[in-house]
Amino acid sequence: MNTIDEIFCDSYERCLKKADFFDRFYDRYISSNDIVAQKFANTDMETQKRMLGASLHMLMSLSKNDSEEATAYFERIGTVHGRSAHNIGPELYDLWMTCLLQAVEECDSRYDTSVENAWREILTGGIKIMQSMY
Repeated sequence: MNTIDEIFCDSYERCLKKADFFDRFYDRYISSNDIVAQKFANTDMETQKRMLGASLHMLMSLSKNDSEEATAYFERIGTVHGRSAHNIGPELYDLWMTCLLQAVEECDSRYDTSVENAWREILTGGIKIMQSMY
């Protein structure tokens, strides 16, 4: 039986084979809410996509060993996204996850409940840290 980490990593690799995986996610996320659209109005999306890729790798690290490096990474990101900086409210993270899972479903031909659950579990650790920084 595959572990959560293996299921997530395999799914992520399948998603990355679709050249537009990150574009699909950001198209969904930005169009999902006027506040989100405003937050991304002047964003360099190529940089944003690279940052998302890095964050997904750090989420895997956080999940595998609860590393101090990964925890510190999400605390830094949480501070940047917090009330006194980008002011990304905690509720927007749920929407973020929903849109990301929709992109995964579109891009992963093996998407099923176990894949969705693996993504949710991997994403939740970093999201909780970031929400706590608000």
